[in-house]
Amino acid sequence: MTGVLFVAGLLLLVLGAELLVRGAARLAVAAGITPLVVGLTVVAYATSAPEAAVSIQAAFQHNADIAVGNVIGSNIFNVLMILGLSAVIAPLTVSTQLVRNDVPVMIGTSLLLLLVAWNQAIGRMEGATLLVLMIVYTVLVVRLGRRAARASDAPAQEPVGTVYGNIGLVVVGLGALVLGARLLVNSAVVFATALGVSPLVVGLTIVAAGTSLPELATSIAATVRGQRDIAVGNAVGSNIFNVLFVLGTTSVLAPEALHVATSALTFDLPFMIAVCIACLPIFFTGYTIDRWEGVVFLLFYAAYTAYLILHGIAHDAAPVLRHIMLLYVVPLAGVTLVLIAGREWHSHRAASRRAPFES
Repeated sequence: MTGVLFVAGLLLLVLGAELLVRGAARLAVAAGITPLVVGLTVVAYATSAPEAAVSIQAAFQHNADIAVGNVIGSNIFNVLMILGLSAVIAPLTVSTQLVRNDVPVMIGTSLLLLLVAWNQAIGRMEGATLLVLMIVYTVLVVRLGRRAARASDAPAQEPVGTVYGNIGLVVVGLGALVLGARLLVNSAVVFATALGVSPLVVGLTIVAAGTSLPELATSIAATVRGQRDIAVGNAVGSNIFNVLFVLGTTSVLAPEALHVATSALTFDLPFMIAVCIACLPIFFTGYTIDRWEGVVFLLFYAAYTAYLILHGIAHDAAPVLRHIMLLYVVPLAGVTLVLIAGREWHSHRAASRRAPFES
């Protein structure tokens, strides 16, 4: 029976993602804003609804490990798995606005989460601050998006369908995504519980991946349909939304302050920050995410998941893998990204110097 629910959830995710992307793209045209802004706001917030529902429910059940682990694990999944897999399917074009504005905001919110969780507790005051920042960010993104759309030289597209019809597509798609994710998470938790792993590991892996499946399905659908701004904006916007809204709302509504486990504070949260920072030089190099970069993202996620599983079952290889990742893999990847970004920066400078003489 669990296997049937898993397959049904997967089918609902595919259907919901198709409807959501189609309706959101049409609403972007009707509202006069760019698809990137829709990906950063409407699609990102809608597909992050499962994270909010799971984290709030976990907090009311006094299970902060799942509530916090769900957000951290989802953000890691959004970058490494979603952007990685989408880039493997088709190289993703990254807009200048995303690199200059939204990726730094994603990095800033990740660092902010480390700051508010430093005392291993996230209370109502910190949660209220996160929610205020969420409102400010959303207003700024919409305003900048509308301004960019008006300044663009691209011809205006004719709206497709009615506004209410397109809103209906988004609502039905969202409902299918939420239901599909719930079925997948419930069946996956049954499998994980049978393995005897801790609630934090369940939150960081099974629950995080399950609640991020709407983002995964939506980004892949957007990539296949050629709407790659939505694919990238969805992942980045979801990460911002998860920290500011999901954790903000959860900590405000929770009956007690959210406890942050020591292992999450010393390993998983710093790893999430490193993953977000890694986006900046990769996005900067030609404003694209190439297939090989997508493969690197996927390999990093596989290594991280392998460590969590080994740590969850107290395997002797877990400390070894942890040290390899912290002392060798992550620094080597960081040096590589810096070299790539530096080479790209020098090539841009050289091209700009040659341009006056060639004209």
